[in-house]
Amino acid sequence: MFSNAFKDLLVIELGSSVAAPYAAQILSELGARVLKIEKPQGDDARRWGPPFWEGASAFFQALNRNKESVVCDLRDQSQRQALIDLIVSQADIVLQNLRPGHVEELGLDAKTLLSLKPSLIYCNLGAFGQVGPMKSKPGYDPLMQAFGGIMSTTGEEGRPSVRVGASIVDMGTGMWSVIGILSALLNKRDTGMGQCIDVSLYETATQWVSLLAAQFLASGELSPKQGSGAPGIVPYKAYQASDGELVIAAGSDDLFRSLSQVLGHPQWAKDPRFLTNPDRVKHSQELYAMIDSILLTKTSAQWQMELEAKGVPCAPIQNLAQMLEHEQTQALGLIQSVPNTGMRFLGLPLSFNGSRPTSYAAPPKLGENGEKWLGSKQQ
Repeated sequence: MFSNAFKDLLVIELGSSVAAPYAAQILSELGARVLKIEKPQGDDARRWGPPFWEGASAFFQALNRNKESVVCDLRDQSQRQALIDLIVSQADIVLQNLRPGHVEELGLDAKTLLSLKPSLIYCNLGAFGQVGPMKSKPGYDPLMQAFGGIMSTTGEEGRPSVRVGASIVDMGTGMWSVIGILSALLNKRDTGMGQCIDVSLYETATQWVSLLAAQFLASGELSPKQGSGAPGIVPYKAYQASDGELVIAAGSDDLFRSLSQVLGHPQWAKDPRFLTNPDRVKHSQELYAMIDSILLTKTSAQWQMELEAKGVPCAPIQNLAQMLEHEQTQALGLIQSVPNTGMRFLGLPLSFNGSRPTSYAAPPKLGENGEKWLGSKQQ
């Protein structure tokens, strides 16, 4: 059974949108108690819909389970001081992704709070980082996918750039903040001292393309967009079968030999154009054209059965409904119900001794816990 390793930790989330709320939710499902500090109008994500689900957008509900909501007008000196007093007296961790410079103006920055409570762990989830000519600019996931190089590598050559549909920069930044916080907790255990952690959307975006950047740094050449494929590995992409799409990842010479046998052309493995992966990369257009025409002759399920029998990695392209309904998703228990609601969400992608952390409380209504923590009645 999963043990609540962080059950004694109090986390203050000065966050909105995705990055900080996602980080705080991870900590909550690992056992921490999270107070979500909201402006009087609430987190903007509450209104990111339709669809709406039991009082707020599905986006908001998916990012804010297990938390308590406290409304605090940070421009009001008395409310702000009450929050500072709460942090100094009880908080272990503060997460913030407010606009650049805002926490400094309000005296809620890491330097100020650490001077009042040296054991505090404070995490800035910024846009472009704490230094540099763009440190004061705001940022959002699509902007960072664009500026960080992700969109330049995504999509098909000769067509407009596309954003990865999932909020990989926002959520990735939340994950990096949790990694930093866990490291800081270990250090605090040994030293008793807190510290300030800085992560940013831009840095996360650059990390997602670090392998592609390494190829450029090694060669000085920009790889073209690969569609469903990947530069430097062939064959390694999606193909159109007679009834749907199937990704085949034959990333080694042995796997290519097996793939050639399944496709009825074992001689390909001895063709000088395709002997090694660098050869196949050089002649990828020729090889892909040959494979494309063959894959159209059978269904995705037929090809999957034949390829898996030979040990060739492959997978059909599923939509979200198919993924959620698949027996593997069900077997892993990934879809979790939220107690006392009709809501269901995907749980954290990790387990402890075979037990996955679960949601234990519904996302909070705006300000419903304010009186308990700040002593003021809230909407």
